[in-house]
Amino acid sequence: MRKQYTIVIAEEQTLMREGLRSLLTADNRYCVIGEAGDGLQAVRYANRLKPDLVLINLQMPKMNGPSVIREIKRNSAKPKIIALTLRTSDEHILSAFMAGADGYCLKNDTRVELLTAVRRVLEGKKYFSAEIADKILNGYLGERKTQSDPMTWDNLTSREVQVLKLVAEGHTSPEIGSLLAISPKTVDKHRANIMRKLDLHTAAALTAYAIGKGLVSPGS
Repeated sequence: MRKQYTIVIAEEQTLMREGLRSLLTADNRYCVIGEAGDGLQAVRYANRLKPDLVLINLQMPKMNGPSVIREIKRNSAKPKIIALTLRTSDEHILSAFMAGADGYCLKNDTRVELLTAVRRVLEGKKYFSAEIADKILNGYLGERKTQSDPMTWDNLTSREVQVLKLVAEGHTSPEIGSLLAISPKTVDKHRANIMRKLDLHTAAALTAYAIGKGLVSPGS
């Protein structure tokens, strides 16, 4: 018998919540065990119900999406989280992943793409909707056009590769420090060295580079 995954939907609009619930529960692998209408409720439900996945709108009342994601990830259960939004700016994408999101989908994505995101995130992979993946990669390529020297992947130390992967996955410096048993200040030093060696100057460019090297999956 296949495992049934539990899901909490955090979405302000009732009709949107109902639509997401119908879409997800049409597949018997998924069971929606809670529906939150604001950020504070989403945190309470996630902590109490301990779902496998939280699907969250980034524009929530009472507590914004990145803050909700950060609070939920602090819980020992640490469910997977997919951000669902209409926002496509670098700022919104990066704030979601820096907070700890495992996936980023747009509300105008297809039903098939959303279900693919759910499946892949529950498998332990990162997921960017196709439009977001294109945006990240295009931004990275645009930055590369202004640079004449080739990227020096071989110049990165093994520790810097570890840090690069964790940065691209959206971990904060304190989280990376905890995972690697080093101080946040040392993490920041590694990050600065990575940017200098690769001549990349934004988190979006680092994420795209990590995708290109196979360290992080774009999910598309």
